[in-house]
Amino acid sequence: MEEELKCPVCGSLFREPIILPCSHNVCLPCARTIAVQTPESEQHLPPLVHPRGPAPPAAAAAPGAGPGVAAGSAACLDSECAAGGGGDHADKLSLHSETDSGYGSYTPSLKSPNGVRVLPLVPAPPGSAAAPRGAGPASSSLTCPQCHRSASLDHRGLRGFQRNRLLEAIVQRYQQGRAAAAAAAKCQLCDRSPPEPAAVLCEQCEVLYCAACQLRCHPARGPFAKHRLAPPPAHPGAPGGGGDGGGGKGAGGGRKLPTCAEHDLENYSMYCVSCRSPVCYQCLEEGKHSKHDVKALGAMWKQHKAQLSQALNGVSDKAKEAKEFLVQLKNLLQQIQENGLDYEACLVAQCDALVDALTRQKAKLLTKVTKEREHKLKVVWDQINHCTLKLRQSTGLMEYCLEVIKENDPSGFLQISDALIKRVQVSQEQWVKGALEPKVSAEFDLTLDSEPLLQSIHQLDFIQMKLPPVPLLQLEKCCTRNNSVTLAWRMPPLSHNPVEGYILELDDGDGGQFREVYVGKETLCTIDGLHFNSTYNARVKAFNSSGVGPYSKTVILQTSDVAWFTFDPSSAHRDIVLSNDNQTATCNSYDDRVVLGTAAFSKGVHYWELHVDRYDNHPDPAFGIARINVVKDMMLGKDDKAWAMYVDNNRSWFMHCNSHTNRTEGGVSKGATVGVLLDLNKHNLTFYINGQQQGPPAFENIEGVFMPALSLNRNVQVTLHTGLEVPQCVKQTKLPNN
Repeated sequence: MEEELKCPVCGSLFREPIILPCSHNVCLPCARTIAVQTPESEQHLPPLVHPRGPAPPAAAAAPGAGPGVAAGSAACLDSECAAGGGGDHADKLSLHSETDSGYGSYTPSLKSPNGVRVLPLVPAPPGSAAAPRGAGPASSSLTCPQCHRSASLDHRGLRGFQRNRLLEAIVQRYQQGRAAAAAAAKCQLCDRSPPEPAAVLCEQCEVLYCAACQLRCHPARGPFAKHRLAPPPAHPGAPGGGGDGGGGKGAGGGRKLPTCAEHDLENYSMYCVSCRSPVCYQCLEEGKHSKHDVKALGAMWKQHKAQLSQALNGVSDKAKEAKEFLVQLKNLLQQIQENGLDYEACLVAQCDALVDALTRQKAKLLTKVTKEREHKLKVVWDQINHCTLKLRQSTGLMEYCLEVIKENDPSGFLQISDALIKRVQVSQEQWVKGALEPKVSAEFDLTLDSEPLLQSIHQLDFIQMKLPPVPLLQLEKCCTRNNSVTLAWRMPPLSHNPVEGYILELDDGDGGQFREVYVGKETLCTIDGLHFNSTYNARVKAFNSSGVGPYSKTVILQTSDVAWFTFDPSSAHRDIVLSNDNQTATCNSYDDRVVLGTAAFSKGVHYWELHVDRYDNHPDPAFGIARINVVKDMMLGKDDKAWAMYVDNNRSWFMHCNSHTNRTEGGVSKGATVGVLLDLNKHNLTFYINGQQQGPPAFENIEGVFMPALSLNRNVQVTLHTGLEVPQCVKQTKLPNN
């Protein structure tokens, strides 16, 4: 948590922290050193002729400035600033950035211990003793050292920024806890009474040493050379050490209630949602917040605390996973060491079995194994260091947030809660998927082939003769749509065996044998034309030059119970006009033209309806099913590849191969609905008009693959409705006329 409590400019713990408009914090003394003041008379001068006076020779360093802030970089402008009063002039020190002064190529920028750039000094502001005569008024600004966003200062100067009282209280408690922890950590090997304070902790020995005992009992040589020495741990009661760090006083526990910055006699009582800041009663009555959306201070305090707690839960889970991952990485180091030694021993045994011709090649092969091991160790160490850094940052942020949540100052909490919630959410997002997976495996994918003849010894090298591993099905990407299924898979993350392609197998949807449906290099495949309301089993395997690897786990996919489809513009006659997302069909010709649906049926029971939107001059539209190669420039049913019912305003007929049968009274008009029921389990076709069955089952003993079909001319417009349940009750059937 200590990193959260350090100023980004001086690198020390915060002193009198203020909140910038970008929600970052900075010490008030440091803010004076990085404030920028630009006289208006200089704003239009060429960059290389800006006046640049020398810094006051006797100016002292800003209070709390770290090693990155040069002595004399904060010059007080009057006696009040020199006494630490922090007046307006002290808040508006005349400092220029490199780009403001035009001397960026000549004046080096200073850096704080945290690596944040601090702007160098420039002449004092107009009106001061050091300012040149004739200088005009100046505009003051302050640039955040973390995000580099600039904020203008008003007439109040730095006093216009709010004090971060919560952060100040937490820093004070942290300093007290750290002092107590340092006093409590004692050397465990001292023969003195009392023992000397501990200076280091050996992570391997788990022993605390003072400086003298560490030199005597734990020298940095021999078996101790690789031991890691760390600072002594924090006391359990200190902040960050597992304790509560001491409770701060609540709003009613003796702490002075904060007063409004605009109205000194008023306490904060409401929260302005628009400005995201606490306000008092007078701010609402006469100030700039009078027309803003405000809410109760206590309610917003509880709401933001709940949001921060919820976000912390996600970071806590990721931190737990990271700790477990670090243990896994350390175990991986040991496995790599052991496996590396095993491979070396095997390699030496094989090389010793060969004659003098292997001697020179043996050294090369040993070097390859050593490099492979060193590479794996380096990758794992780099990953350990990277993960440790992220974990330390997340843990520090989490501990800091817990301390913030313990505070009972609503207004102070709400000053920083928005920015803190965003930081916690960003911290959670940094643990992206795959970040907690080892980048290398403990296995050495090296195989020495000792079979070649003697003349091939000088070309001896490692080769890979392993079968590819089992592919992993990505269930989150596998899906079904209508009678199509999509499958996705990938190889295990630590697999280095080459893969030349994949074989995808699918059964027949009825528990039958598997059959190959795809062979290739892609890891995503969509299979169309399956049966509706069927369950399919799928599996995949990989292959390379060594052979075919094992099958993956079997995934079960269920196709849709009912069909969702539209008219197919690619196969429709060119006179057909489709609209409404290809669900409404019209025609440009007075002759009958055919359009098909996008679905194909070979199994199951399917039902769809067509609504007659326009019906002029008593045409004869035809509804039914057809093969994919049906003739499309004449009425549906006139060839042997369509089965249809054509209907006018008074009666209907069934037609197939230009044969008209079963004339039935009752026609269609504007607003009528024609239903088509295709039952491929019973192999028949039935029609409905306005929900009533039209005649007997139209066709029987039909088998094969069928597509919904329609023929119409320019006097008719119909709209297709799909995804409908099969009618459960059939109304009284009309008898056909002879």
